[in-house]
Amino acid sequence: MQSRILCFSTRRLPLHQRRFLSHFIPDHQYDPPFSPSPKPYYKSKKNHAEKKKKNNSENGDPNKNGAPKLPFKSNLPFDFRYSYSESDPSVGPISFRESPKFSPFGPGRIDRKWTGVSAPVQGEPDRERVEEERNRILGEPLSEVEVAELIERYRHSDCARQINLGLICHCFTLSRIRMRKGGVTHNMLGDIHNHWKKAEVVRIKCLGVPTLDMDNVCFHLEDKSGGKVIYRNINILLLYRGRNYDTKNCPVIPLMLWKPYAPIYPRLVKNVIEGLTYEETKEMRKSGLNSDPLLKLTRNGVYVNVVERVREAFKTQEVVKLDCIHVGTSDCKKIGVKLRDLVPCVPILFKDEQIILWRGNFKEEQPSDSQC
Repeated sequence: MQSRILCFSTRRLPLHQRRFLSHFIPDHQYDPPFSPSPKPYYKSKKNHAEKKKKNNSENGDPNKNGAPKLPFKSNLPFDFRYSYSESDPSVGPISFRESPKFSPFGPGRIDRKWTGVSAPVQGEPDRERVEEERNRILGEPLSEVEVAELIERYRHSDCARQINLGLICHCFTLSRIRMRKGGVTHNMLGDIHNHWKKAEVVRIKCLGVPTLDMDNVCFHLEDKSGGKVIYRNINILLLYRGRNYDTKNCPVIPLMLWKPYAPIYPRLVKNVIEGLTYEETKEMRKSGLNSDPLLKLTRNGVYVNVVERVREAFKTQEVVKLDCIHVGTSDCKKIGVKLRDLVPCVPILFKDEQIILWRGNFKEEQPSDSQC
């Protein structure tokens, strides 16, 4: 009662007097509504933290968070690159847009040196041992019944619930990866092995420039991941992990922290095409720009039949035009490089997102069927 009277009387006093009187209120009159009581699980949490710290020290972890030791030591028998399917190791750059000393894996995170294009493997790998290990993980070949069962289970794209994480989509037991213009990238290998921990087959949907050469995509997927493509329909692939795949002992694939700047390569189109004069080159470029486009390509489209269509057109035409108005300048040049090697042909002009291709003299150099 006295405390209530004191509080009621002090409310009407000035502020400086209330502060003065508040220092003389006895401590026994303070009665909080809930008294703090010690919680029994504090001790158990402390013991758990001490036990975890002890285990980390026994395992040799360098810090309190249990982070893995650096640098990463990977036994993968190939050079690390940003993209495996969209880069040609035989063509060397003439310069770099950034210093090669800046590794996209981070400073001191891997036991390999970044050269500006790749991180070469240390020492010559034993190809026979690598092939034996891959065959051991794959195990016995799948029967037709097993292949049909896996295809029916994983080839469908409908998902009742889906979480989009950049280029990766998780759908219950269905694991899907969407491949963009980067093709088979280094970080994509880590995504594949993460999906293989939960499902024995990964469904891969390819879009954009890599679909021009699906054989190349399948080769690098099998060569770099160690799996096997058991289904291929246009731009849809199913990659099988193998019978003896150990989910607890996956290969160490260090993460590439950022996309490195593309190096500077020799010029793709010269001022004067080899085998033609300056006037002939100028006239051919002009006629190609004024002609109707053979195909109109879309951004991140499926270009599976483009190579065959261009080959058929070269049987009756000397110059072919491709309309890439929505594709982008960067993808236009990548498409031109792939068509140059696959058709083969000679790109003579890239202008206003239009690709002009010349048939060249490749048809005369190729042997006929009767000679073969």
